[in-house]
Amino acid sequence: MTLPHDLDKLRSQTSAAVKAHWKAFLFEGVLLVILGIAAMLVPAFASLAVTIFLGWMFLISGIGGLIVTWWARSMPGFWWSLISAALAVLAGLVLLAQPMQGVLTLTIVIGAYFVAEGVATIMYALEHRRELSGRWSWLLIAGLMDILIAFFIIAGLPGSAEWAIGLLVGLNLMFGGATLIGMALAARNT
Repeated sequence: MTLPHDLDKLRSQTSAAVKAHWKAFLFEGVLLVILGIAAMLVPAFASLAVTIFLGWMFLISGIGGLIVTWWARSMPGFWWSLISAALAVLAGLVLLAQPMQGVLTLTIVIGAYFVAEGVATIMYALEHRRELSGRWSWLLIAGLMDILIAFFIIAGLPGSAEWAIGLLVGLNLMFGGATLIGMALAARNT
């Protein structure tokens, strides 16, 4: 059981650690903003880089999974674990062998994700319009924006595959970096 005193102590320790290392957070934030802007300026390159990175991640995790699965072959679920690891290896090899087709496939998946996320957010907003009073409309707008983004991505295929992943990754890096910069500057001033 965590006591309020323990939570206060943890908060003050976290705050002290952030204040002590605010320059590191500032540096990381600036670096992320620069990388985000670069990804948005050259989204095709960023899309390709993300696809190749994912290919390596699938390949390495799949090989690791094969080794661990073989090592623990007496465990229940051996065949399912083996199939899962082999699929990861296969996915990694496909992404690395055909990265441009991988970019297209990942773009389709992202488009489908934005459609599903948009519909779910809209339904959530409509279900909670009484409880959230005026704030439910923000959820509705967010859901509509997700569907609009999905429309631009899906309607623009295959051309949108060149920019969609790179742009979204760039935006994510830029906003993440801006958040770290804000946190670092706030910590410096406390």
